[in-house]
Amino acid sequence: MNLRSLHRPLISLLLFVGAMAGGNAATTVNVTVGANGQLAFSPEIVTINVGDSVKFTNVGGSHNVKADNNSFRCARGCDDTGGNGSVNGTLWTFTRTFNTAGTIGYFCEAHGGAGGIGMAGSIVVNDVAPPPPQQNINAGISGNWFNPTANQGGHGFQIEILPNNGMLAIWFVFNPAGTAQNWIYSQGTYNPSSNDTTLPAFLEQGGAFPPNFNSANLTAPAWGSLEFKFTDCNNGTVEYVPNAAALAAGYGQTAFPIQRLTSIAGTTCP
Repeated sequence: MNLRSLHRPLISLLLFVGAMAGGNAATTVNVTVGANGQLAFSPEIVTINVGDSVKFTNVGGSHNVKADNNSFRCARGCDDTGGNGSVNGTLWTFTRTFNTAGTIGYFCEAHGGAGGIGMAGSIVVNDVAPPPPQQNINAGISGNWFNPTANQGGHGFQIEILPNNGMLAIWFVFNPAGTAQNWIYSQGTYNPSSNDTTLPAFLEQGGAFPPNFNSANLTAPAWGSLEFKFTDCNNGTVEYVPNAAALAAGYGQTAFPIQRLTSIAGTTCP
């Protein structure tokens, strides 16, 4: 397939409309109770994130674990989940998950007290920012996209999602001197389970205005790569990384937001 013969830019549309437009997996931390006959928790202070768990294991002596704020009392299970949180000398173990940020002090009722007295410890639960929004790549991404940043509405991309997880992107932009339009086009594959893909980029050159156009004169040297990330169906980012030839010609690395300008009839996103 000759993509150059099938795809032509809509640069006038981009210029006109563009000028008008602006988690981590949970973990479990282990705490030993009464190790080596000591009346202590080890470690006494643990730091986790919201959604993480702490596993307490009694390895010797009669102990339990009670929160300073009375939110839990545990030993052979926890009182609030059908277990028995009374002081017990068996080699018990229990796991507690913490879903609220803050610091929770705890102690053994037989050998300590609230406020860090005696056999006591604390759990520091850090809040965790939600993962950034993302939109996995699908057919609905197809369309024209532009840079909504102020004074950047005159260049943009025509993106087409192809069969067999293929993706084509043509960047209608200008040369570094600002004296001519450039087509930088890229084509490759994407993972439908990801919002992120990196495509090799090429510079279209050697053409002339018809009737002097001669496809035999066209060249398309490798010109770096374009990485696309989509946060939702109408917004994303792109980063251009030039190769040595592009750098030598004055094309520097750049990254910027992109926003949907048009969509393809009959496609939906997501």
